[in-house]
Amino acid sequence: MLNFDENRFLKIQGGAVALRARLEDVISTCLKSGAENIFFLGTGGAAILMQPAAQLLQRRSRFPTFIDMPAELILTGSANLTAKSIIVMPSLSGTTKESVALLAKMKEIGATVITLVGHADTPLGRGGDHVFVNFAEDDTSCESFYLQSLFIALSIMRHWGELENHAEITAELDRLPHLLLSVKRGFEPKAAEFATKLASADYHIITGAGNVWPEAFYYGMCILEEMQWIRTRPVHASDFFHGTLELIEKDVSLILFKGEDALRPLANRVEAFVPQYTDRLIVLDTAEFELEGISPEVRALISPILLATLLERISAHLEVLRDHPLTTRRYYKRVAY
Repeated sequence: MLNFDENRFLKIQGGAVALRARLEDVISTCLKSGAENIFFLGTGGAAILMQPAAQLLQRRSRFPTFIDMPAELILTGSANLTAKSIIVMPSLSGTTKESVALLAKMKEIGATVITLVGHADTPLGRGGDHVFVNFAEDDTSCESFYLQSLFIALSIMRHWGELENHAEITAELDRLPHLLLSVKRGFEPKAAEFATKLASADYHIITGAGNVWPEAFYYGMCILEEMQWIRTRPVHASDFFHGTLELIEKDVSLILFKGEDALRPLANRVEAFVPQYTDRLIVLDTAEFELEGISPEVRALISPILLATLLERISAHLEVLRDHPLTTRRYYKRVAY
């Protein structure tokens, strides 16, 4: 595969899976100690990657779950954020400015802070009450963060008696690193084709629904915009027909992500409409990829993880086609802002 280290990928995703037992222990301890709610408080891309787990809890659990922006909470606070709150703070670098600032406030409040970082010797790596370290880099962090947050959500549901088959689900999740690698290998030829289509336009509308919508948002903002300087318009599939459909015309590119959860019909609706007005529709559908031994229930849970692993292959080809390395920045962490 182009510019890809298979052993490194397995080590990183295997590292995320290896954190599951301790994550479950910490969550169980917090809940037994009287925790009343959970906040997922990441910044930027890391925050977006927490959304599927937060959504899962909000829709299928009685445990109060919130997701908010540290930059706003620093200024406003929250009536629900108390000493009985569990705070999940993801940051690959462990140095994200807004998250570090919020960490100090969480200490004052007395909330229990769980940090998910790629580096231990950092403010967030040293500052959490419970620190989980799994080294990763930009091209491998999505799957790692998705998995860790999913383990947290599933653990809460098990504690509340809302998930009878927790052991079976997590046993399937433990197999994911090797399965994802197999998917990457099989997708490599098509990844180059997808990248060519992406490189042929300087503006894309990106949409999806359910738990793959965050990946659509993430890929548009953090990869195409930040790392490739390609203009995008991420829009949730449920909002597409309330404004953005008017931008569809000949030669307008639309990228559609399709997952396997209950919100798939919203993506189907977009897919039926768009080809009538433009021939530049790119569809990436997780249902087209084999994951041996993974049940439909778990496939629905991991659709964003599968998309992330496919998109990494597309991005690897895209940076070569455009002669624009994914590490190139003009402003991000380069100038004062």
